[in-house]
Amino acid sequence: MNVAVLTEISSFAGLLEKLDYLSASDVESVRQAYRYADEAHLGQLRNSGAPYITHPIAVAAMCTTWKLDAHALMAALLHDAMEDCGITKTDLIERFGAPVAELVDGLTKLDKLEFSTREENQAESFRKMLLAMAKDVRVILIKLADRTHNMRTMSDMPRTKWGRISAETIDIYAPIAHRLGLNQTYRELQDLAFKHLQPWRYDILSKAVTKARSRRKDLIKTVRVQVEASFASLKMPVQIFGREKSLYSIYKKMDGKHLSFAQVTDIYGFRLVVPTTIDCYTAMGLMHQMFKPVPGKFKDYIAIPKPNGYQSLHTTLIGPAGINIEFQLRTHAMDMVAESGVAAHWLYKADENDAPSTERMNAKWLQSLLDIHDETRDATEFFEHVKIDLFPDDVYVFTPKNKIITLPRGATVIDFAYAIHTNMGDRATAAKINGLPVPLRTEVKNGDIIEVTAGSTNNPNPAWLNFVKTARARSKIRHHLKSMALTESVDLGEKLLSLAIRAEGVVALPAHNTSNQAIWDKLLRFTGNRDVAELMSDIALGKRIASIVAKRLAKLLVDSGKKLDTLLITRERFLATDKVAASSIILDGSESASVQYASCCRPVPGDAILGYLGRGEGLAVHVSDCNTVQRLQKKDAERFIPVEWSDEPVRNFEVGVLITVVNGKGVLAKVSVALANAEVDISHVDMGKELAQEAIDLRFILSVRDKAHLEEALNKVRRTDSVISATRIIPTRTSN
Repeated sequence: MNVAVLTEISSFAGLLEKLDYLSASDVESVRQAYRYADEAHLGQLRNSGAPYITHPIAVAAMCTTWKLDAHALMAALLHDAMEDCGITKTDLIERFGAPVAELVDGLTKLDKLEFSTREENQAESFRKMLLAMAKDVRVILIKLADRTHNMRTMSDMPRTKWGRISAETIDIYAPIAHRLGLNQTYRELQDLAFKHLQPWRYDILSKAVTKARSRRKDLIKTVRVQVEASFASLKMPVQIFGREKSLYSIYKKMDGKHLSFAQVTDIYGFRLVVPTTIDCYTAMGLMHQMFKPVPGKFKDYIAIPKPNGYQSLHTTLIGPAGINIEFQLRTHAMDMVAESGVAAHWLYKADENDAPSTERMNAKWLQSLLDIHDETRDATEFFEHVKIDLFPDDVYVFTPKNKIITLPRGATVIDFAYAIHTNMGDRATAAKINGLPVPLRTEVKNGDIIEVTAGSTNNPNPAWLNFVKTARARSKIRHHLKSMALTESVDLGEKLLSLAIRAEGVVALPAHNTSNQAIWDKLLRFTGNRDVAELMSDIALGKRIASIVAKRLAKLLVDSGKKLDTLLITRERFLATDKVAASSIILDGSESASVQYASCCRPVPGDAILGYLGRGEGLAVHVSDCNTVQRLQKKDAERFIPVEWSDEPVRNFEVGVLITVVNGKGVLAKVSVALANAEVDISHVDMGKELAQEAIDLRFILSVRDKAHLEEALNKVRRTDSVISATRIIPTRTSN
């Protein structure tokens, strides 16, 4: 924006000229907000030396181009008052009402709160802003106007800030503008950020575009004249606008496809605006008769709009001198949405019959912000989820009932399932694309018809997190897994505390009822937990030592009048001394996330085992003579607890095996057959890299029922031709 325009909007008089769409009472409200903001910022200066109030005025002026209402303009004028002037939300409510105060609060960063890192501060600030945006989209429109003006005046800031602010703009604010259909703002933010991130490249590219513009001026004029003549012959009204690719878009294309500037052929194009949707298709036919279309360069965003509501026909034609020229064809309403996106709602308010349903176009994404927040309380994780959805390169797929689903490029069948419904994603078991069975991790493509089969009791697989692309799918999977882990860790923590309390002479934990509420409340104050479930989870994860919590609980019970069982104390401590696992945790393999079987020694039923409560890592089960156990017992003995195997484990367990063989043709196949005959599954095999030697080591990870099953399998392998030895791999031993 040039200096003259900036000067015009730096005074309230200039702003008043843009308020002709408001009522007299609304204009007076905006005036009152200006006076309040002017007084609040009195004495404050911008980096340029201008009074600070010029910035809020410029932000409000930009909001008027979207015809935002009086409340939004008042918030734009007051947007820095809470952050920089010591004014509270209560002050604003009393002076201007709750709606304006809520908008300002949503725009206020959290710099005055304490965070451990700048990244955490930024994540929490964006979380607050995006949630406010989801509830009222005017928040982000004002914020984008604020950021745009700051970028326009970036040259007045210290150069040390250019990189950070420009990177933040190009990574976050420009994509948000694009996601909400604010195309003009999106392009300007990208170019301004590019200018300050890479000023040398920006300058060179700007000069190259200026030269190319002058060289192709005659060509563009010729095309315009021909198009106008063709539409006049059909008596179809048309508005023709020249379109020039933004500098940042040109740079990204050159960088991404390794092109020189001369090889970028679609710098210039035209936007044709016609009265009706049917006219768009008629005009496209007319253009294809005038110029030859480039194969594969036609896109119909009218029949299938982009997720942000954008609608248009795109076609690339071979113009005079063999120059490729892109044409975009759309109606007046489509053009308004294309440039202003969600802000078109206010632009069209004067004529509700023509109003595009921009709220509906963006409602799903805005609602998804609230859904992700509900499932992701950590601000940094929330921020990462949202960033995934800010860079969509969309594909369009169909349900069996021909409903269109929009997904980012690279999305999988699981992403599709979660886009349909959370339950469909959680319980997905199989899928078909275009009638053919496919794995759930299969990437979907434009036009695919996808059918997902859901089971009745299935749960999300943690492995899905390795390939899903959408923030919705990722947050839903993580939320479900966290819920499962919490439930299991609460159960395990209760078992551990029940065992520990017996050693203090208490047969069982006090019930969680009204009569024992005071005891549990005192215990929670001692541990610092919010509730009993969190305490039990912390015990299971090793964040709290069960024996210490048990001693405190026993004291609280004694203080309340309960007598301890001295015989129980003696028996429990005698059994603990003799290492008799009468009060052990029983393991059957069904513990899922709450119990981990250590990969260093891979215990299986029949092994002597010990449980170790790592700090924040849950219960890890080791073979009792594992090297890791011996090392940990020297420094962390109090974190070991007795565990033992159930008489009937419910699944197989993985174990490492080393098989040394005489190298020869078919030897791996012979070993595999022997293992199959022993009903053993092979999870992994490593043949090493020294295959030219006479004897080689094969390392397997096998899935077995128990120690006896493993021994049976090893005996069968040892009787196989070419096998020299077969032993289990445990760090402290070379054989069973």
